[in-house]
Amino acid sequence: MRRREFMALLLGGAAAWPRAARAQQTIPVVGFLSSRSPSESASVVAAFRKGLREMGFSEGNLAIAFRWAQGRYDRLPALASELVDLHVAALFAAGGSPSALAGKQATSTIPVVFVASDPVKLGLVSALNHPGGNVTGISNLTTEITAKSISALRQLTPAATAIALLVNPANPSAKTVAPEAQVATNALGLRLHIVEASTLAELDAAFATLTKLGVKALVVMGEPFFDSQRARLVELSARHAIAGCYPWREYVTAGGLMSYGTNLPDSYRLAGIYVGRLLKGEKAADLPVMQATRFELVLNLGTAKALGLDVPPTLLALADEVIE
Repeated sequence: MRRREFMALLLGGAAAWPRAARAQQTIPVVGFLSSRSPSESASVVAAFRKGLREMGFSEGNLAIAFRWAQGRYDRLPALASELVDLHVAALFAAGGSPSALAGKQATSTIPVVFVASDPVKLGLVSALNHPGGNVTGISNLTTEITAKSISALRQLTPAATAIALLVNPANPSAKTVAPEAQVATNALGLRLHIVEASTLAELDAAFATLTKLGVKALVVMGEPFFDSQRARLVELSARHAIAGCYPWREYVTAGGLMSYGTNLPDSYRLAGIYVGRLLKGEKAADLPVMQATRFELVLNLGTAKALGLDVPPTLLALADEVIE
C-alpha cells in the first residue's frame, strides 16, 4: 500500500480507497465513527487505542479509518456508509446513541461496537446478556446516573427550589433522561425545568431562558454535542452564575463546578478491547453488553468559591477528585 493512500485512510480524508489500493490491503481496518470532533477527543481516542493494544493490535498491524460528524448528527448515516464501503473489519460507533444507531442502520454484517446509554430501549440490542446480532458494546449509564447528579447538585445548592436539565433533542437518549430527572426532582420537592439545545445559538438561548426563570442550578445531559462545546458550556455557566453538574470530569478540569458520571476514557478502552476480540474471531452476538463500572464525582473548589457556594464536608468526602 502506498504511504499517501494509507495516510488518507487513517485521517479519514478519502471517502473510499481506490480499487487497486484496496486489493493490496494486508492488515485489518477498523472504522471509527464519531459524532464528536477530533480536536476534543484526543483522550478517548488514546484510550481506544490502549484497549486495542491490550488485545495485541496497534497501527503496525491495524489501520483505523476515522470519520467525524463534529456535532452534526445528520451527517452520521453518510459517514457510516463510507466506512461500510471501505469494507472495514469492525466498526466502532463512538460518541453515544446517534453514532450507535447510524452504525447499526448502515450494516447488518460488519460487527459494530458502541459506547452509548439505554442500548435495549434504543433497539441497539435485544438483550444485554445476549445482544443477538452484529452489535454490542459498552453502556455508559448516562440515563441511570441522572438522579444521582441531581442529588449531588442539590447538596451544593440547598437554597434552590428548582433545577434545570439541559438536553439535546437531536439525541434519542434525551427521551429517557428527562423522565428520570422528573422523578428525581419530584422526590426532592424541586421543580424541574427542561431546556433544549442542539446548536450554538440554542445554547445561548437556553442560558438566557434560565436567567429569566431565575434558575441557578443546572444538570447537563451526557451527550456528544455538549461534550464538543464543554468550554462554551462552562463559560456560559460562569457568566450567568449558574451551578452546573456535568457528566464527565473534563468539564470540571475546564472550570466547571462538578461532575458525576462514568470514566469515559475507560469506556473507550473497553470498547477497544471488544473490537480486538472481534478481530480475533469472536462474534458480536456472543459478547454481552458491558456496563461501565467506574464512576467519578469531581469537584472544583475554585468555581464553588466564585459562585459563593459552600461545599458540604459529606460531599467533599465522597469526591474522587477535588480541584483546588
